[in-house]
Amino acid sequence: MSASTQDPMEFVRQLWGNMGFAMPGMVTPTFNPNDLEKHITDLKAVEGWLRMNISMLQMTIQGLEMQQTTLSTVKAFSDTLQSSDNAPLSNGDSPSVGETLQRAALWPWEVMQQVQEGVQKHLEEEVGRAESAVAAVTQAAAKTTPKTAAKTAPHKTTASKTVKKPAS
Repeated sequence: MSASTQDPMEFVRQLWGNMGFAMPGMVTPTFNPNDLEKHITDLKAVEGWLRMNISMLQMTIQGLEMQQTTLSTVKAFSDTLQSSDNAPLSNGDSPSVGETLQRAALWPWEVMQQVQEGVQKHLEEEVGRAESAVAAVTQAAAKTTPKTAAKTAPHKTTASKTVKKPAS
């Protein structure tokens, strides 16, 4: 084997040189590492620019789709309200579509009111329990007789009497 066939770069040069035509989408082969690094850096910069533009395009499309959905919803809501005002339901007991939509618009307020009432009820129950506990402690303290207090007092005083003075 010759030295040129053992060199991997020479093998690649021969492979590319034998094609005899430029392949579409392929970068002209180069064997200079600095040129390769420059091509890679340039292509990565173009890739980043394209990704940024694609992201901006996707965000713009999503924004326009949201606008379209909002406009169609408002139009449908308006059409429903107009039709409900012009033609009430055949059953006199049933609410009209307009009334139903008004009720639906107020549901967040009703939910908040129910939550507030539940919290208020829970707080009142907790306050009642706390007052009962305080009353029980107060009654237990009131039941303590002076005899019981006298029985516990000597223990404290006897401890102080047992302390001996150091000898001089």
